[in-house]
Amino acid sequence: MQTLSVRVVPRSNRNEIGGSRGERVVVRVTAPPVDGKANAAACKVIAEAVGIPRSRVTVIRGATSRDKLLGLEGVSAEELERALDERRP
Repeated sequence: MQTLSVRVVPRSNRNEIGGSRGERVVVRVTAPPVDGKANAAACKVIAEAVGIPRSRVTVIRGATSRDKLLGLEGVSAEELERALDERRP
């Protein structure tokens, strides 16, 4: 399992990977931070970017924080880095 540190920005104009802040990948989502909707949207954005099913991306730490640690199953470190580099502005 690979891990990925992200900063989720809820209520954005669109769902996208928006660069990085330090070692964290910025994930902008349109969903509000209510009832786990922003978490689910962030997991979906990352899963689509990497090309794995949504069910293989989970929030390991930070469910109620903007800064999260996501776990990704079925992807190598090289594949993850390549996929994120393609999506970053």
